Amino acid sequence: MAKVDKTPEQWRSELSAEQYHVTREKGTERPFTGDYQVRDEQGIYHCICCHAPLFENEHKFEAGCGWPSFDRPLGKRSVEEHRDQSHGMERTEVVCSHCDAHLGHVFPDGPPETTGLRYCINSVALEFHPDE
Repeated sequence: MAKVDKTPEQWRSELSAEQYHVTREKGTERPFTGDYQVRDEQGIYHCICCHAPLFENEHKFEAGCGWPSFDRPLGKRSVEEHRDQSHGMERTEVVCSHCDAHLGHVFPDGPPETTGLRYCINSVALEFHPDE
């Protein structure tokens, strides 16, 4: 799949102000304000910018951090990880591999019985498609 490449003006016309700030300017939504809590229904979370599938609801867990948390992406090519040294911290940024939208960060404090990873993702960067 080719990378989605749009101008800032195109992204602004397609996204809400908060979606644009988080995904295109590497912002963060306030914790515990997002729409996606742990659900029992099957489905896939897609990128709000390019609609690429990113995470399965089956791999979502309650981390208590205030953002949706997953123990793995949908596939190896769903997301990319980059070193992030912003705000005086050393973290690993997670972006959509199809459009480079900032999604959140991944941390090594996830469920040890699965991957041990916690993909901490901004809910405004996602859209849920049930029954996929």
